[in-house]
Amino acid sequence: MAVFQRRRRIRPVADDAEQTISPVPWIGMVLIVSSFFLYAASGVIAPGWAVVVLVAVWLTMFVLCCAWWSAHPKRLVVVGAVSYPLWFCLVVGGAVAFGWQP
Repeated sequence: MAVFQRRRRIRPVADDAEQTISPVPWIGMVLIVSSFFLYAASGVIAPGWAVVVLVAVWLTMFVLCCAWWSAHPKRLVVVGAVSYPLWFCLVVGGAVAFGWQP
């Protein structure tokens, strides 16, 4: 019988490097998500309008990371690592320029 003679071809799983899962974008996303708490808790030092601006900056970086997830996964680590010194420079710069007091 012809029905029993047909065989399905099975392709090997993760045969090449393109099919393996890389931890690089996950590391970048963990960095950017963990920096959110710095941006959101800046109300201790900064006024309300500055916290809104800081959260908007963080949201822009987060959307950029989501857009680059598959296309440029190594850039997520850079954006995540830059988010910490950027927050520090924005808060210290705002405190110096505008005289924010805790």
